[in-house]
Amino acid sequence: MINNNYFKNNDYSKVAILIPAYNEGKYIKAVINKCINYNLDIIIINDGSTDNTNEILKEFKSENKIIVINHDINKGKGEALKTGFNYIINNNYSGVITIDADGQHDTNEIQNFLNEIKNNNPDLIIGSRFQNTKGMPFIRKFVNFFTSWIISSIAGKKIEDVQSGFRYINRDVLKNIKLETKNFDTEPELILKAGWLNYDIKNIPIKTIYYPGEIKSHVNPVIDTIKFFKLVFRSIGWKRKLLKELKNQKTLN
Repeated sequence: MINNNYFKNNDYSKVAILIPAYNEGKYIKAVINKCINYNLDIIIINDGSTDNTNEILKEFKSENKIIVINHDINKGKGEALKTGFNYIINNNYSGVITIDADGQHDTNEIQNFLNEIKNNNPDLIIGSRFQNTKGMPFIRKFVNFFTSWIISSIAGKKIEDVQSGFRYINRDVLKNIKLETKNFDTEPELILKAGWLNYDIKNIPIKTIYYPGEIKSHVNPVIDTIKFFKLVFRSIGWKRKLLKELKNQKTLN
């Protein structure tokens, strides 16, 4: 249950909710309706959807706190996030909470992110599913654990669930990190670079909602393993480039 008085006593008007969406017509309406309860701006990136997502989003055109940005073609989740991040920066929001459009995140837990912002003001908050993995397919659980362990080691920060799309990112992180990837690797890229820049990263527990008959993994053990190690390899170059830029900045100062 959302306590509306919470928002009267604490100004979160400059925190937005960002929802990247591609062919999520089945669940996105319910996700938006639940997010509206927070009275925060909701930015939806419609990433070239070809199902009924477009028609559903048109139903919210009279809602002045809902901003819909359309990609003419599908560009990938990373590009959708970057479009949203640029909007956050250009419109002077203090930060953004990202949430997936497929209904697998509990919108009631947005308040937990806001509580963490109020109490500790971290730079980055990652929602972790690893305190409650009930119903999570084994292959997904294994891959998430393995990739989180590797990324944590490289980033120098403990990240419990590197693949979680339920996050808070403050404006400084978005301004100071240049993202180079375009798809699902954008989320771990942001974590790596935030770790190297010594940003304050917090993990908070979240649950994942699985719908009857839809508990399945989209993980391809071969293809996704190759993609992951390609990301790890690229991260070596990212780190060298970032450290060089920081060294040059210190020289100029």
